[in-house]
Amino acid sequence: MSTKTSRISGFHKLSVPERVDKVMAFAGLEDDGLRAQFLDTGNLPVDLADRLIENAVGTMNIPVGVATNLLIDGKDYLVPMATEESSVVAAVCNAARQCYESGGFTTSMSGTCMIAQVQLVDVPDPAHARLAILERIEDIRSLCDACDPVLVKLGGGFRDLEVRIVDSAHGPMVITHLIVDTRDAMGANAVNTMAEKLASHLEGWAGGRVYLRILSNLADRRLARARCVWKLDAIGGPEVRDGIVRAYEFALMDPYRAATHNKGIMNGVTAVVMATGNDTRAVEAGAHAYAARKGWYSSLSQWEVTAAGDLAGSLEMPMAVGLIGGATKLHPMARASLRVMDIQSAQQLARVIAAVGLAQNFSALKALATEGVQKGHMSLHSQNIALMAGAVGDEISIVARRLVELGTVRIDVAEDTLRALRARED
Repeated sequence: MSTKTSRISGFHKLSVPERVDKVMAFAGLEDDGLRAQFLDTGNLPVDLADRLIENAVGTMNIPVGVATNLLIDGKDYLVPMATEESSVVAAVCNAARQCYESGGFTTSMSGTCMIAQVQLVDVPDPAHARLAILERIEDIRSLCDACDPVLVKLGGGFRDLEVRIVDSAHGPMVITHLIVDTRDAMGANAVNTMAEKLASHLEGWAGGRVYLRILSNLADRRLARARCVWKLDAIGGPEVRDGIVRAYEFALMDPYRAATHNKGIMNGVTAVVMATGNDTRAVEAGAHAYAARKGWYSSLSQWEVTAAGDLAGSLEMPMAVGLIGGATKLHPMARASLRVMDIQSAQQLARVIAAVGLAQNFSALKALATEGVQKGHMSLHSQNIALMAGAVGDEISIVARRLVELGTVRIDVAEDTLRALRARED
């Protein structure tokens, strides 16, 4: 039986180097440069990393690339994207280039409201309780706005009230929705505080007991929208257009296809969300829940043929991002990314992200409808394989090119190619 134990008293009180030493000792690791790897936190100061996460021992650096050619609402953007996946940034660049001359992307936003939910259970008369809560809307407004006077001063605060009766195995639950305009904040802390404040009042007005009081990541009051038209001569003609529409129709009706279809959209969306220090998990959860809002999982985007015969794409999805709080203000790369885009509001950021998601979707569908997704993806992935095989400098591009020529992007083939290359040079 192992004598190692993961119960390390006071681990959180140790410095980052001390934690690294404890982890390496626990795992029986030799210090062959690994300790220095943990302690190299890149452009994120180690003391800041220690405040952004519990028990910090290092950072995971993700490459940040810049998507070019993006014309959004008449303004040119260079958009930072943080991702480790080959072809994602290139796909956005190519999609944006192909619609640049026809006007690029047009975007809009439904608003900046978030929802907090308060769960009441064991309510003796749910229908009566629902109306009793709705009658208290002005009291609720006062209680909520008093929680965050700064938000109210900035033009935000409580906006509306919804009360639903939801059946469960233990009987009906009364669910109160607080609709709160969080302006340039993502808003989780603000709406959660309001839900907590309201809990005891709801018990007094409606009876029953409050359990959960927390925001919903299905931010359907905060929808980002993007649309674009790709001219036939820019994309390769009617056959390409029709292939994209047919691929979309497949995703519209089949959840197995829709999952990968929407993952392609999220390749672009998540990369910008991450580069700006926003909550990738919240945005992804909201997107996939929204994709299933009709009772089945389906495409987030829509594709159709215009009256002129061109290809029109549109995307509508929840986009709960902010400029205030968390890593958006603290992480130096997040701040730099926002400055590169000259982002002035959360709405502007959400609209840019939606345009990137639509561009990503176009490129993926075009690849699938023409040469297949593997050719372009593997062309870029071949460079990663060459690196894994040990190629350096000019060897990387030579080995990668040979892998593509062979049509076999595998580590063993890359190693053989590299050995042959070095043998010729000797």
